Amino acid sequence: MLLRVNNLRKTFGDFTAVEDVSFHVEQGEIVGLLGPNGAGKTTTIHMILGLMTPSAGEIEIFGMPLMEHRSEILQQMNFTSPYAQFPFRLTVMENLRIFARIYEIDEPERRIAELLDDFDIGALKDKPIARLSSGENTRVGLCKALMNRPRLLLLDEPTAYLDPEIAYQVKEVLLELQRESGMTVLYTSHNMAEVERMCNRIVFMHRGRVIAAGSPIEVTRSILADEREQPALEEVFLRVARGAEL
Repeated sequence: MLLRVNNLRKTFGDFTAVEDVSFHVEQGEIVGLLGPNGAGKTTTIHMILGLMTPSAGEIEIFGMPLMEHRSEILQQMNFTSPYAQFPFRLTVMENLRIFARIYEIDEPERRIAELLDDFDIGALKDKPIARLSSGENTRVGLCKALMNRPRLLLLDEPTAYLDPEIAYQVKEVLLELQRESGMTVLYTSHNMAEVERMCNRIVFMHRGRVIAAGSPIEVTRSILADEREQPALEEVFLRVARGAEL
């Protein structure tokens, strides 16, 4: 088991953002963390990255407790989100060189060139980050996230701000790179169709809790058969399935 999250909880004052969340990810899997905006997905990701300290619960990565082996674990991981920002006065190339040094990449210029080519943004290498579109910035973030050939890659809404055609191309590149490397991916989204295309399994969150987990078909059946919170939960799920913003 490459990632294990057990009874995770995160509170902010009187507000509980994540409540008793448990799931696991096996080596080589792509697991989707799905749910409407505000479901607790990003908070869960931030705890897995060690950016937030859980109020309760345990996180184990590569067989090691995260809090006790944080530096060793993070060196073998990476993350991107379209909401993260790079130093905006630096060029694409300057930013990626910094991250190549942080991750002690062998032959950094070659690695950067490979990634820029993978995401079709080689022409942007000398352009300042401040002059990039949101979609271009998202693709630079993906180059950064793959820089160290991570064993575990966390992708938080990775196709946000991308045009549909570019989003499709990016997903195909990610799938190809994952197949080639065997890396494990935790992929957050509020779009069911996207997660179905990308993921082996789904963990569906709502109001800070995991309410279903399994294959896309199993999750769909489980939620639509759950009468405890119907019809509200069914409406949430159906809107997520259509990729609607909540």
